[in-house]
Amino acid sequence: MDNVYQETIRALIAQAYPELVATHRLEFKNVFGAVGGYVNDRIFASCGKFGFALRLPPEMLLALFREKEAWHLKYFPNGHVKKEYAVLHKRILEDKDRLRMLLKKSVQYTLLS
Repeated sequence: MDNVYQETIRALIAQAYPELVATHRLEFKNVFGAVGGYVNDRIFASCGKFGFALRLPPEMLLALFREKEAWHLKYFPNGHVKKEYAVLHKRILEDKDRLRMLLKKSVQYTLLS
């Protein structure tokens, strides 16, 4: 199953933000039954049975949650909420420009944190 998640996360990033691999060290690792995307050894994305999630600044998270474009990430049904992450709605994943902007913000935020 991890292969499916790894293929999905790689495809989403390659499609929306292909130059990321040329500008940063990008890796994918198993994380709680999902696959995490790491930039320069810091996790910024996750893909699993919950969908595709990004680590984002608080103001962006609030806007996405308010607009019902995302929901909180939990790796397990009874697990704790990963407060800095938003699982993105399918509409966002299908909007290459919006996904690109969110990926860029996620990488910037992750590298500054």
